[in-house]
Amino acid sequence: MALPDRDPAVCSVRDVLGRVGDKWSLHVIYLLADGPMRFTDVKRQVEGISQRMLTVTVRGLERDGLVRRTVYPVVPPRVDYALTPLGLTLFDAVKHLMVWTQEHVHDIDRARRSYDARAAELA
Repeated sequence: MALPDRDPAVCSVRDVLGRVGDKWSLHVIYLLADGPMRFTDVKRQVEGISQRMLTVTVRGLERDGLVRRTVYPVVPPRVDYALTPLGLTLFDAVKHLMVWTQEHVHDIDRARRSYDARAAELA
């Protein structure tokens, strides 16, 4: 199915898919669907993400209008992240992908081991 032509000055479908399809963005969107979270809470729940990568991820999601960043004027500073209404529209697709992944991660691991064993035999 062909997509309609777009003005090159406007973000492309590929750009949007690149943002929402990366592994960190999917995790962040999935987590924020339950409500606002502090940066440190998100970092704690996304296994393997560095502070810098989480910062880059939430900034990109904020730039794309999917996440809202709220800074509270308290000491120490408190920053919350939440899905915007636009981000919430994306959650259903993300949820299905995350659930599918959780259900099939062992099947994929098994397939990878089998593939790697066959490749090693041929080498």
